[in-house]
Amino acid sequence: SLPTGAMTLIKTQTASSSATISFVHGTSDVTLDSTYPIYVFKFINIHPATDSTHFTFQGSINGGSSYGVTMTTTSFQTNHKEDGSGADLYYWTGGDLAQSTSFQRLAVYVDNDADSNSCGELYLFNPSSTTFVKHFTARMSLNQDASSKMLLDNYTAGYFNDTNDINAIQFKMASGNIDAGIIKLYGIKDS
Repeated sequence: SLPTGAMTLIKTQTASSSATISFVHGTSDVTLDSTYPIYVFKFINIHPATDSTHFTFQGSINGGSSYGVTMTTTSFQTNHKEDGSGADLYYWTGGDLAQSTSFQRLAVYVDNDADSNSCGELYLFNPSSTTFVKHFTARMSLNQDASSKMLLDNYTAGYFNDTNDINAIQFKMASGNIDAGIIKLYGIKDS
């Protein structure tokens, strides 16, 4: 059966020409511990300052002093153009990380046109476990308004290959700032 626990808003952050947006346990009322077994980040109208860049994330085990926890991930995409052509579903090798400390791409080639943005969510499971690796899943939808004029749907899943607790998460663009957008952090209890 599906979990019936309540979803609780923990923190909302709004980007405004922001180089990074970080959620660090114990700072600014942020909780990333055993209070909740599942944490959900909601991304609303994420807009880059730089054209055709990637929206990315990474974790920390030292309270945000550094971000670079080893990850293994996989990605696939769907797309569909405004003119009805180019409807595709494919595995995207460029989105994978294999035991890497790089930032993981969540939304790819996000345009900075006035009407372009990305929205979606990231689920992080049991980040405070000191026994198991930490799994996550993400789905992001974005429109590319430049020459391609298409909708992309990015799916990503993977794990932080570390048994230390993940106590901070950071989001940033692969190049340039996050021009605008809202990121909300929720906690979900399993009962």
